[in-house]
Amino acid sequence: MSNDEVLVVVSKLKNYIKSSAGMNTSGNVPAKLSEIIKGLCQDAVEHAKKDGRKTVMDRDFASSSSDAM
Repeated sequence: MSNDEVLVVVSKLKNYIKSSAGMNTSGNVPAKLSEIIKGLCQDAVEHAKKDGRKTVMDRDFASSSSDAM
């Protein structure tokens, strides 16, 4: 996987923003969201490793996002 690969479905993202807020979405938003998602995933992976697991679980994301706040 390349570092610049987009991890979101752009059409769904644009539709969501349009329908929920009536706004358009800039072309650089998917890349920025993918960067954020990759960081969250990496944090969750590290949390799972610390717990001795090879499976990333939803609680690993909750832990990593609350640590950042």
